[in-house]
Amino acid sequence: MYYHCPLYFFPTYLQNYPPYYAPQLSPVRQYPPVDTKILSQSAKTFKTLLKQGELLIDKFADREFSHQMMDAAQKGEQTEVDRLIQSVEGVTVPVKVRYTPSGVQIDITAPQEGEGKDCCTLTITLKWGS
Repeated sequence: MYYHCPLYFFPTYLQNYPPYYAPQLSPVRQYPPVDTKILSQSAKTFKTLLKQGELLIDKFADREFSHQMMDAAQKGEQTEVDRLIQSVEGVTVPVKVRYTPSGVQIDITAPQEGEGKDCCTLTITLKWGS
């Protein structure tokens, strides 16, 4: 069933048009030209982060390391958690670790060369409780 909408619902500048023929009010956006240089560099850098993340995942798969990590986290010993992460052989990028009673989140960030900004971050979330 079709109901005709009275004209007083429309602004005065649109009352000369039926609702389905109303003119487009949003301006046309102009986008800058595409430059893939930064994206390509980020992708190349991210490969390094993946390798660093793989080293950390392999270490977390070790039962002794996992026990030490969980024990320190449960006691709230952030410095010990950071020390354990830094002790992983081969990890050369900055790593930030946050933990909760149910898991751990590891952020691996690589600084972008030349600009001093972070180009990309790999976040690994692992569950260790319910």
